[in-house]
Amino acid sequence: MKARHVFPVTLLALAACTVGPNYEPPVAHPPPSWAAQAVSVATTGGDNAALSQWWRNFNDPLLNRLVRDAAAANHDLKIAAARLREARAARLATGSLFWPQVNAQGEYARARLSESGQLGGVLRRAGAQPDNDLFNVGLDASWEIDVFGGVRRSVEGAEAELAAAEEARRDVLVTLLAEVAGNYIELRGAQKRLSVLTDNLRSQEDTLALTRQRFQAGLSSELSVTQSQAQTAATRSRIPELKAAIQQYIHRLGVLVGQSPGALQADLAAAASIPAGPPEVPAGLPAELLLRRPDLRRAERQVAAATANIGVATAELFPKFYLTGAAGLQSLEAGDLFNAGSRFYSLGPSIRWSIFTAGRIRRKIEVETAREEQALALYDLAVLRALEDVENALVAHSEEQEKFRELSASEAAQRRARVLAEDQFKAGMGDFLNVLDAERALLATQEQLAASERAVSLDLVRLYKALGGGWETPSASLPVRRECIGG
Repeated sequence: MKARHVFPVTLLALAACTVGPNYEPPVAHPPPSWAAQAVSVATTGGDNAALSQWWRNFNDPLLNRLVRDAAAANHDLKIAAARLREARAARLATGSLFWPQVNAQGEYARARLSESGQLGGVLRRAGAQPDNDLFNVGLDASWEIDVFGGVRRSVEGAEAELAAAEEARRDVLVTLLAEVAGNYIELRGAQKRLSVLTDNLRSQEDTLALTRQRFQAGLSSELSVTQSQAQTAATRSRIPELKAAIQQYIHRLGVLVGQSPGALQADLAAAASIPAGPPEVPAGLPAELLLRRPDLRRAERQVAAATANIGVATAELFPKFYLTGAAGLQSLEAGDLFNAGSRFYSLGPSIRWSIFTAGRIRRKIEVETAREEQALALYDLAVLRALEDVENALVAHSEEQEKFRELSASEAAQRRARVLAEDQFKAGMGDFLNVLDAERALLATQEQLAASERAVSLDLVRLYKALGGGWETPSASLPVRRECIGG
């Protein structure tokens, strides 16, 4: 009696077996705090709400509109969404392996047997015709019993790839929003520099007119006029380059929002101030970065997929069990096809086992194991680079703020120096070279100040991007659909 229970018990034990390594998430060891302890950055108490829509912190309605339009129509984001749909369809296709595969077929054949052959000779002696028709319709089915978990590992890997595709789409969104904000800030920065050049050019043209008047009155030399002309022309020559840069930023923003390059000309041509962000940024703690950045979440899911693929390859070492069957109607005469005597069927288990493959299966396991090691190394590298991104952005933002404060003080002093130099020259108490030097110094400082103002905002955008801001954090991970044989 006991012997009769051996096979069912053994089969149940095997059915619970899933070969290959079980996935364990990689463990990262981020530092407890950021190395860049900048006073302008809140390094504790990260605010996810402020990060999820960080562009609103710049209080620029036009920037908000550009971000909204880009999220709705950008082509890179559409490509990422299509890849996500591809991964979802692949996951569903893999899950179909749990179920029987049924095929229908229909066949008609007209055949003639050789009368000189053995069977044809028998028919000839029996007075039967060597020509005959064959009508055949039916169904055949095959169902793999996933004893060693090869299908389960395939589904596990497909689920991980699906989650990785979702994180890849989110990563594209994070990058897109940072690129939109960055180009918008670059545009406003170029417009600010153009305004600085235009204001200085107007002042230099006034100085040139004054030197000409004084030369005509015999109060100054022709050298002063020539020097003033040279400086005015040099300043004017830099304007076309900035105008070209402004148009290029407008064109880039048009493409980013999914429109033609010149579509935003009317909206962006008018100069506006460089958007300024808040004085403090909720950077949070390094450990929070692992849960927030989509690229790190994608890298972790790719490790999971690589681990599952080892199990898929390992399952090829073991036998595969199938339930196969066929049923249909077969007849030599069309009129007899649907008679009861035309029915046929077959049903039974089958087994397939790759006994000798010249090491192909084991080499495949080694391939997948090496790929898992690569995925693990890529995850570790992604974590380090993410930490580096944040550290660099923290330092850059803090130091650029300090630079901007110093340049603001310098610009005020340079403006005063130019006024004094002009007053002394008009009173005949100073050399015109002092005026030229003061104008050059003021222009250089004002350009540096505009560039620093732009850099402060750009560094803030880079910090938001490094922190993984720009996508909604789900309340839970993607649902995992479990499917079982027979249910």
